[in-house]
Amino acid sequence: MKTKVWLVDKNVDNLQSYPQITQSAELLKADQVVAFPTETVYGLGANAKSDEAVKKVFEAKGRPSDNPLIVHIATEEQLKDIVEEIPVQARKLIAEFWPGPLTLIMKRKPGQLSNLVTAGLDTVAVRMPDHQVALGLIQASNLPIAAPSANTSGKPSPTSAKHVVDDLMGRIAGIVDGGTTGVGVESTVLDCTEEVPVILRPGGVTVEQLEAVIGTVRQDAALKHKDAAPKAPGMKYTHYAPKAPLFLVKGNQAFLQKLVDEKRGDGLKVGVITPTEHQQEYKADYIVAPGSLADLHTVAAGLYDALRQFDVLDVDIIFSEMFPESGIGVAVMNRLEKAAGHQIIEEHA
Repeated sequence: MKTKVWLVDKNVDNLQSYPQITQSAELLKADQVVAFPTETVYGLGANAKSDEAVKKVFEAKGRPSDNPLIVHIATEEQLKDIVEEIPVQARKLIAEFWPGPLTLIMKRKPGQLSNLVTAGLDTVAVRMPDHQVALGLIQASNLPIAAPSANTSGKPSPTSAKHVVDDLMGRIAGIVDGGTTGVGVESTVLDCTEEVPVILRPGGVTVEQLEAVIGTVRQDAALKHKDAAPKAPGMKYTHYAPKAPLFLVKGNQAFLQKLVDEKRGDGLKVGVITPTEHQQEYKADYIVAPGSLADLHTVAAGLYDALRQFDVLDVDIIFSEMFPESGIGVAVMNRLEKAAGHQIIEEHA
């Protein structure tokens, strides 16, 4: 398959009538798959009403079909078309955080979406992205767009069009290049069908931000206990992993350096993930700093690119520092734990 690539400036006025956007929207209307930027990561978009289109998403990604997809919309009218009702708590969150990196799970309206989008569940995950290119494309297609991250299943999510090209060139109809994304980790997923809403995936909107608007929220037990059954089927799969095995290190810099030295002594090429503040403290084959401890949003924005760099560098093993689990750091550590397959090496006194 020949993949078309369009370069789009997100600052152009009336993006939905911009030629590159209208051309890519026509592909979506023809049940083809098109990758596009959002404020979190690049999405792999398809007509959420079409079984044929959604099947192509699963095929392109190599993704299991029991993993529900998030539906992206551009207007509240589209939301009313696909959900039975909007709970009071959801309305408050929509007013505060949409457009933005927050996905809300609500009861789906029968007959409006492909059953493949919801993996047969009676609920649907919906969000309105905070990115002019994404909104312009959705408006131009006049469709709800089902869109998981635009990467091969299991690999780090794409935060640039180049990442999408590396993974999916020749496997999808088009790629809309709108530059690098901002948030860097996916949206927060919140189940609003429970009396106390449940976070199924931490992301760009933090627990503190949610609770400031609607009060107490719970976290799905599977987020911290890998043996717990996840509430959302797709959460049981390993994600974000680089090619080389990744280990999280719970200990000081000297302990991590000792691990590096041992593996280099065995002749292995070793990579280290560390905040910029500690970059000069290590001796390894490759040291990558996604961002600063002073602003964990920079770590979130650079995390997936850091993981992908190690694939290019062809390292044998990667050790990563742990990052503070506060604010967006919760999402950072969630992604790192999944990328490492929950492998943690702990320093013992």
